[in-house]
Amino acid sequence: MGRDNWKIIRDRISADISGGQLEPGMQLPTESQLCQTFQAGRHSVRRAVAALAVEGKLRVEQGRGTFVQAAPLISYHIGRRTRFRQNLLEQGVSPAGEQLADSIVVAPAAVAAALSLPEGSAVHRLLRRGLADGVPISIGLSYHCATRFPDLGARRSAGESVTDIYRSHGIPDYFRKSTTIFTRRPTEDEASLLMQHPDQPVVVMQKTDVDAGGLPIGYSEAVWAGDRVQFTFDNQDEGPEAPESARGV
Repeated sequence: MGRDNWKIIRDRISADISGGQLEPGMQLPTESQLCQTFQAGRHSVRRAVAALAVEGKLRVEQGRGTFVQAAPLISYHIGRRTRFRQNLLEQGVSPAGEQLADSIVVAPAAVAAALSLPEGSAVHRLLRRGLADGVPISIGLSYHCATRFPDLGARRSAGESVTDIYRSHGIPDYFRKSTTIFTRRPTEDEASLLMQHPDQPVVVMQKTDVDAGGLPIGYSEAVWAGDRVQFTFDNQDEGPEAPESARGV
């Protein structure tokens, strides 16, 4: 091998992943074993592994080893009525969500504006992680008026869906008013929670939900693993309300 040793190693490992010889979750041989297999130096092996980690094909766990990333590619549809749980169930993927933190804080200026609240209003601040077949795909930071939904934090911690909580407060349905999307590099904590390489970009989605009367009821900023989700925007209004079993987490 010549100066591009690492590229050859990268491409051969990538081909083994695509061809199924290296299956999701499988642990790669040790660095020394890879050096022997490819008749290459440690620098070339490390560079190839790092490149595949950035592409989202490998996951390096300190003290454990390197593993093939078992991450499903989710096609996430965004329309007026967008639900995390429904999106995943329709693709045969098991959705799950876990609450990482919740508190009541003074609404930041941007949040107060998005929710049409006076400055200084108290809001629930919830941090959650979304998973698809057990693999992290998003981290969501959401805000809701603490006066209108006084029990929201506790009920979300107990596992209730936001749809059920809204309904108990007289909101039978809700819609997405606006969506803003951009990309950036993740913070160290975000990369850790998403179990991805810190150089792999994330997709940031900011959205505001409203009730049937157009009054803002929720604002959130979600950070998505860029290599695990692709987004489709639905231009037409959606049909009848989805059944309760398929509604939002």
